[in-house]
Amino acid sequence: MKIAFVGKGGSGKTTLAALLARHLAAAPDRPPLLAVDADINQHLAAALGAGEDDARPALGDHLAEIKEYLRGDNPRIASAAAMVKTTPPGRGSRLLTVAGPNPVYDATVREVAGVRLAVTGAFAEQDLGVACYHSKVGAVELLLNHLVDGPGEYVVVDMTAGADSFASGLFTRFDATFLVCEPTLRSVGVYRQYLGYARDHGVRVHVVGNKVADESDVEFLRAHAGADLLTWFGRSDWVRASERGEVRPLDALEPANHAALRQVREAADAAEKDWPRYARQAADFHRRNALAWANERAGADLTHQIDPDFVLGDQLVH
Repeated sequence: MKIAFVGKGGSGKTTLAALLARHLAAAPDRPPLLAVDADINQHLAAALGAGEDDARPALGDHLAEIKEYLRGDNPRIASAAAMVKTTPPGRGSRLLTVAGPNPVYDATVREVAGVRLAVTGAFAEQDLGVACYHSKVGAVELLLNHLVDGPGEYVVVDMTAGADSFASGLFTRFDATFLVCEPTLRSVGVYRQYLGYARDHGVRVHVVGNKVADESDVEFLRAHAGADLLTWFGRSDWVRASERGEVRPLDALEPANHAALRQVREAADAAEKDWPRYARQAADFHRRNALAWANERAGADLTHQIDPDFVLGDQLVH
């Protein structure tokens, strides 16, 4: 399952993405797992327990090599330079699995607290006034477009805050989307905005309450999110310690918050895996990007990169 955590900045989506990743990594069945930090504020490694100064390779810094590897011998793609963030896979493309191994992971994935983590890369000084952060997030979109995840495998992605992910087709690359929502009007406003965009593309959104202090907070979330409210996390000494850099064992997490983690995993496991829709949406967003800007930049019609008979997921052995 490809899983996204979204929400208002400061709502706790990075914390909950890290919690779920650690919960999965510590599960008795030890499922294949890959975590990805796709937020412009790169804090997932720290939330997992890495030091703030812990340097790690960035997907955005290896974009050319990633394109070259994924292109394989796909005859529809003339060169790695002709690939853009939405380029879909086709016959001849190299595909990724959650567990690997492959050169992309060798270059960019490192382990933190038992969790294999890839990071998009921070918005650097040389990018200011020159580049859009979505050029870095494009590496994540390419990765997810070419990643075949089988049953019982998980990709957990900490997304950019608010509705910023709608600036690309990245929001359609997930089987389960968890919107982290504080019991505040501002946070509920982001939920409504996200839901309005997602509904038109068949994206199922589960609301996960966070920083819930009492029953009145729960009732507030129920009043605004209704049936979309899946579960909620209470205020947590464990999380407060984590945010101060103190890494505690996951067993020390409050029982109610442990139960909420189990609900999140169960909801992800119950999500419908619709590979044909995944392929259609990938083709649709690539066509949009090609016509809007990519054809002009490449000096070629990039819609020809779409392989109409290729469906990611058909490669899995049933």
